[in-house]
Amino acid sequence: MRALLPIATLCLLLSPLGADAASPPDVAASAPPAAGGTPATATDNDAAAKHAKRTACIKKARAKKLVGDEKSAFIKDCTAAP
Repeated sequence: MRALLPIATLCLLLSPLGADAASPPDVAASAPPAAGGTPATATDNDAAAKHAKRTACIKKARAKKLVGDEKSAFIKDCTAAP
């Protein structure tokens, strides 16, 4: 009984290590990046612009110390403005 506890503990500790060794390597992670990369599309640029605008609006709301519904309404109006 005394030997069973250390052996079970050792098996539990080593089980994650064995799972990593048994899984096949990720081909996408080891592949070199494509030459030139992928061109940016209009949707990528739009998403980046929306994210930047939302971040700026959140900073403004934080500076005004808005919370709750007031903060949500301010951010919604701020991001909708041109």
